[in-house]
Amino acid sequence: MQTYLKRLWRNRWVRLAVVFGVVVIISLLLAWIFGRLLEPVKDSLRDYEWVAYIVVFGAALAANLTVVAPVYVFMPIMVTAAGIYNPALIALAAALGGSIGEMGGYFAGTVGKKIVFNDYPEAYEKIAGWVDRYGALAIMILAFQPILPFDVAGIVAGATRMRASKFWVACFVGKFAKYLLVCYFYDWMEDHLPFIG
Repeated sequence: MQTYLKRLWRNRWVRLAVVFGVVVIISLLLAWIFGRLLEPVKDSLRDYEWVAYIVVFGAALAANLTVVAPVYVFMPIMVTAAGIYNPALIALAAALGGSIGEMGGYFAGTVGKKIVFNDYPEAYEKIAGWVDRYGALAIMILAFQPILPFDVAGIVAGATRMRASKFWVACFVGKFAKYLLVCYFYDWMEDHLPFIG
């Protein structure tokens, strides 16, 4: 049994799935804590809606500005704000901040792939193949999915000289769809799961 578990743990997809699961659990726990802490002042916070959009924008910008270090700390901030304010506008602010932040990875790619991908050339080649073949659609899908680090796609798009505007729009569309889904799904979970709401 131990040999099987060791062999299973060596599979990078299993490790990635475990890390993703831990991140989701931590994010849900933080969102629940933020929600409980803000519950007593929820009504008075409605007067400062514009501040919430700026905070979500800034948190998404900072979290997505890191290169090859995905940070999902802003997700609990986003879903907590979506529970108080308009979820679509919160998702829009997060997508704008996240897309601008991802431009850091894009510009790092324009500097050169060799700086970043010396240790993982197979990751670069695989994603470069997707971007070469599908272009903006690949960027949009990679921005939408929550498991693979999107920074690699930004670096590849920069290294392959995809137009910055094309990259940003595809990134924005994918992130907006993802954040909108997350905001409304968490809102649904609060309404239907008694241990969260």
